Amino acid sequence: MTTVPETMLSIGEVSALTGLSTHTLRFYEQEGLFIEPVRRNSAGRRVFTDQEVGWLKVCAKLRSSGMSLPNIRRYAELARQGPDTTNERFDLLRAHESTVQQQISDLEDALAVIRGKIALYADHLAAGSADELWRNGPDCTPVE
Repeated sequence: MTTVPETMLSIGEVSALTGLSTHTLRFYEQEGLFIEPVRRNSAGRRVFTDQEVGWLKVCAKLRSSGMSLPNIRRYAELARQGPDTTNERFDLLRAHESTVQQQISDLEDALAVIRGKIALYADHLAAGSADELWRNGPDCTPVE
C-alpha cells in the first residue's frame, strides 16, 4: 500500500487560508497554541499540514468569539494530553458557549435599542421634526 505524502504548506499559504497574519501565526506558536510542535523544512522555515490549518481555523473562531489566549492554550494543552482530557475540553467549550450565548443576547438587546432609535429618527425625519431630536438632549428612553 502506498502512502500519500502530507501536503506541507508555507506560513504565507497558511496565512492566506486562515486569514491570520504571519505575525499571528508566529505568535500562536510562541504562545503554545498548537497541538503539535510546528515543523520546519530543511531551510528552517515553518511548514504546516492541512490538519494544522484546520486547528488554526478553530483557534481563530475561538479567539474571534472572545475566548482568551490562556483558555485556548489550556484547550491545546488538554488536547495534547489525549483522550483522558475529553471531559475537561468539553467543559471548557461549554463554558465558552455560555459566554458567547450571553454576548449574543446582549447584542440582540443593543440591536433592539438601535432599531428603536432608527425608527424614532425615521418618524421625525418623515414628519419634518428632526430638529426636535436634540432640543432637550437626546431621547434615551429605552425602547420596549
